[in-house]
Amino acid sequence: MNKNFDNSVEYAQQLDQDDPLAFLRNEFEMTVTPNGDEEIYLVGNSLGLLPLAARDYMNAEINKWGRLGVRGHAETDHEPDHPWSTYHEIMNEQMASLVGAKPEEVVVMNGLTVNLHLMMVSFYRPNKQKYKILIEGHAFPTDHFAVESQIRHHGLSPAEALITVEPRPGEELIRAEDIAKQIEKHKEELALILLPGIQYYTGQVFPMSDIVELGHQAGAIVGLDLAHAIGNIPLDLHEWSADFAVWCNYKYMNSGPGAIAGCFVHERHLDRSDINRFEGWWGTNAETRFEMETVFDPIPTVDAWQLSNSSILSMVPIRASLNIFDLAGGMLPLREKSEKQINYLDFLLAENLSEEIEVITPKALPERGCQFSLRIIAQGKDGREVFHELEESGVSCDWRYPDVIRVAPVPLYNSFTDIFRFVEILKRILRPE
Repeated sequence: MNKNFDNSVEYAQQLDQDDPLAFLRNEFEMTVTPNGDEEIYLVGNSLGLLPLAARDYMNAEINKWGRLGVRGHAETDHEPDHPWSTYHEIMNEQMASLVGAKPEEVVVMNGLTVNLHLMMVSFYRPNKQKYKILIEGHAFPTDHFAVESQIRHHGLSPAEALITVEPRPGEELIRAEDIAKQIEKHKEELALILLPGIQYYTGQVFPMSDIVELGHQAGAIVGLDLAHAIGNIPLDLHEWSADFAVWCNYKYMNSGPGAIAGCFVHERHLDRSDINRFEGWWGTNAETRFEMETVFDPIPTVDAWQLSNSSILSMVPIRASLNIFDLAGGMLPLREKSEKQINYLDFLLAENLSEEIEVITPKALPERGCQFSLRIIAQGKDGREVFHELEESGVSCDWRYPDVIRVAPVPLYNSFTDIFRFVEILKRILRPE
């Protein structure tokens, strides 16, 4: 922790003045309270803010629909604009840069859980020898549901085929050595490892590169759920050699509620003729797609996993958000600011609320993103009531059962003054005069 921070609003304001990325806040619409005051929005881990450009981009597509109708699939009538038939392609390079991939390895499509099922159709191919899947015991429910249903789909029992890795008794975090032990213990039967980049409850960053290496040594496929990682921490999927990854785009990617999700497949799988895949007409060769041939000719990229034509109006906000990431210079400058904000919030909590708050997120920077998972330990205070008081005081955060308040200073739009004001409000709640 940086002991050189100062516990004053003037210091927070100075940090904002010195912040080279402070201008990015102006690219977003800040939420307001019922009485019209600007909120302290610390819940980008759940839903990111609206990029202002999304309105213009959306209007452009709606107007094009009105002017061109069906011709909008193949034509455009002003710049910058793109035909709908290739709209998803314009985002591939930007999205790939955020996950450390090649453009041909990334596609924007569907929802996270749909993509997870599509990936398991291709990469979970159990046999008598290898049939087990390793996940974390407290994985986000959709991962549990998807994995268990895939196991049952293959006529197997989750009781036999699903294995988990858990924190040790009395601990909140999963130790890297315990992940390694589970992989080693089950390596003869292990078919698939599916773990998150960042654990949704604690904010723990998993050692993704090490997990991929250990999984491959065990002869297993390794997939990653990056819902809480993309747009939060730097990623390097291609170099790590992950087999596949899925993510949503409505959290740190600021692409709107229920936004179209993203998917990665490593290039070594793209030209395989033996791969099993659910197929649809948007995955076949675009040059011959409208000749209506009934022989599937897969696009030689991850686009081959597409089923239906792109949902244009749902993709528009993603494009607006990706352009802001470009303005920031990518993930490295954002991560540099994020680490400073993490250290600053750590400092303020330790200085002001060390006896009232427990931070269950890892302390080491390589093991955490911008999310803080806070447990209220102040005597006589109920965590959920504190959460409601924060909301009533103009702080947007969220509650996760059984007892955690999650707050996430997002470097794209949160200021150091936001962080200072949050701690001051929390202090008033926990230490009323």
